[in-house]
Amino acid sequence: MKRQRIASLAPGVGLCMAISLVAFGLQLAEEHWTGRPWLEALVIAILLGTALRTAWTPGGKFLPGIAFSGKTLLEIAVVLLGASISFQAVAAAGSGLVLGIAAVVFAAIGASFGLCRLLGLPWRMGVLVACGNSICGNSAIAAVAPVIGAKGEDVTSSIAFTAILGVVVVLSLPLLVPLLNLSETQYGVLAGLTVYAVPQVLAATMPVGVASTQLGTLVKLVRVLMLGPVVVLLSLVAGGRGRSASLSFGRLVPWFIVGFLALAALRSAGAIPDAVLRGIMPAATALTIVSMAALGLGVDLRVLGRVGGRVTLAVSLSLVVLLGISLALIRFLGVA
Repeated sequence: MKRQRIASLAPGVGLCMAISLVAFGLQLAEEHWTGRPWLEALVIAILLGTALRTAWTPGGKFLPGIAFSGKTLLEIAVVLLGASISFQAVAAAGSGLVLGIAAVVFAAIGASFGLCRLLGLPWRMGVLVACGNSICGNSAIAAVAPVIGAKGEDVTSSIAFTAILGVVVVLSLPLLVPLLNLSETQYGVLAGLTVYAVPQVLAATMPVGVASTQLGTLVKLVRVLMLGPVVVLLSLVAGGRGRSASLSFGRLVPWFIVGFLALAALRSAGAIPDAVLRGIMPAATALTIVSMAALGLGVDLRVLGRVGGRVTLAVSLSLVVLLGISLALIRFLGVA
C-alpha cells in the first residue's frame, strides 16, 4: 500500500523538484552575474510553476504529487521553522501585538464585508471574501463556507481569485520595504498580517531577512488562530438561520500550527542543540522551495478572465484596506 502511495506521488513531486532545481540554478546564475540574488529561488519557483501551469495543464498522474508538495511538504516546512523561533523574541515585539492582531482581523472582516455589500455581492460571498482576505485565504473560505451555507460557485470564485492574488501579494509585498522604509521587524509584522497562507509568509519574508521570516510567521500563526473564534461566532449566527456546522479542534487549529508551537517551545527551553538547528533550517528552506513550485502549478492566470469583475474588485479593495489597517497598527504599536 505504501509503495502504491509513493508511486502515485512520484510524478507530481518529481515535477515540483525539477522546477525547484531550475529555480535554484537561476538564483545561482543571478548571484554569479550580479553579485546578489535579486529574485530568491522560492520566488522563481512560484513564477516558473505559474508560467508552466498557464501554458500547460498537468495530467492526472501529476495531481496527487503536486497536491502533496503544496500542502504536506509545506506544512512540514512550517513545523521545522518553529525551531528557529523563541518565545522570548515574541515578547520583545511587544505585549500589545497579540491584541492588535485580533483587532486587525475583526476590523478587516467588517470593512471587507462592507465593501462587498456596497459592490452588490451577496452576503454569503461577502463573508467568504472578508474571511479569506482577513484570516488565511483558502483555508478560511473552506472552513467558513459550510457554516454559512455558501453555494459551490461562491466558494469556487472566492478561492480562484484568492489563489492568484495570493501569489501577487507574495511577489509584490517586499517592494514596500524600500518604498515605506520598513525595518525587517516592521515588514515581518506587515507580512504576517496581510499574506494569505502561513507558508506563503515564508516566500514573502525570506528574501528580506531572517528577522522578518521569524516574526512574520509567528504573527501569521496568531492570525490563523483567530479562525476559531470567527467560525464559532459565524456558527452561532448561522444557527439562528437554521444552519449548523460540525466544529473540531483539528479543523480550527491545524496540526502544523501545533507542531510549530511545540518546536518553538523546545527552542525557547534550549532543548534544540545548535548542531541540529543548522540541519533543520536548510531542510525547511528546501521543502519551502518545492512547495512554492507546487503553489505556482496551482495558479492558472487564465482564471482571471472567468472570475466576475465585482469579485475581483472586492477582493482587491479588501486587501488594500487590510494593508492600511496593518500599517496603522505597526505605527500605533511603535514597532521598530
